Amino acid sequence: MLENNLIEFLNAKVELYNQPSFIKDDPISVPHLFTKKQDIEIAGFFAAMFAWGNRTTIINKSKELMQLMDNAPHDFCLNHSPKELKGLTHFKHRTFSTTDLLYFIEFFKTHYSKNKSLETAFTPPPQPHSIKGEGGNTPNIEDALKHFYHYFFSLEHVPGRTKKHIATPERKSSCKRLNMFLRWMVRNDNKAVDFGIWKNISPSQLICPLDLHVVRVAKRLNLLQRKQTDWLAALELTEFLRTLDKNDPVKYDFALFGMGVMEKL
Repeated sequence: MLENNLIEFLNAKVELYNQPSFIKDDPISVPHLFTKKQDIEIAGFFAAMFAWGNRTTIINKSKELMQLMDNAPHDFCLNHSPKELKGLTHFKHRTFSTTDLLYFIEFFKTHYSKNKSLETAFTPPPQPHSIKGEGGNTPNIEDALKHFYHYFFSLEHVPGRTKKHIATPERKSSCKRLNMFLRWMVRNDNKAVDFGIWKNISPSQLICPLDLHVVRVAKRLNLLQRKQTDWLAALELTEFLRTLDKNDPVKYDFALFGMGVMEKL
């Protein structure tokens, strides 16, 4: 497929799937239940972290957790009582246990006690290779993800088992769920799907989430050559997508994911 034809083809698929109708069957529907910025962040983070396996199950388990938090996750994380925490003890999603959940909540309580937004958790100290973007000095995403991992697990008592639920490029992970969460928070194209509530990271810096369907379609279209589904593969695919749109490469996540899930390409 010639590059111009490929751009036209993928742009058409982006237009097809980057629509409000996409929301209801996707985990992004969970943060869309809220209007308060901090609620969107927390609900979105949990929905993204739960995003492996069946999408219906992911959405249902995320909604179940939000209900256990009285559908006010920010207030719950900051002001919960011991009795309210006890109400979470039976929650489980696949390998994500109560132990993991309680640590996540403790992290959010600690963070939001000092910060108005989760965005600062992804903002490392300025690096020489930071790139001037829409929001100022835009952090390199690899640095941002590494910083977040160490910051997230900086509390005094960290359950060893919980570390498997947060990915980092340092372990060569593709960081699919974190990259998806960043897409939700950063992209702002007025299409009503992504939120665009974070400004310190530019859409041009985002890394494409390597969902199983995205990888399959990308390889089918010869956009990705690397065999391993790891951080280098995420960089490889994103670099190609930047040749199609340098300002918003991750918009093509809609096209690749949509063709993989809806069209079974």
